[in-house]
Amino acid sequence: MENDELTQRLNRQEELLQKIYQSTEKTRKYFLWTMILTIVFLVAPLIGILLLVPSLLNMYSRIGGL
Repeated sequence: MENDELTQRLNRQEELLQKIYQSTEKTRKYFLWTMILTIVFLVAPLIGILLLVPSLLNMYSRIGGL
């Protein structure tokens, strides 16, 4: 009887561990995509600004020279 009870408890713990693992993997993927999107939405505008600033400065210097 004790052996059956122990087996049931071990099976139940294994099921719970599997659910915890699945939940952890979902959370890990969520954080990964959050980090990727944060980097994209932060870095992409900075790169755009770095590419646009020289042309804007050139345009303003031509306007000022008139």
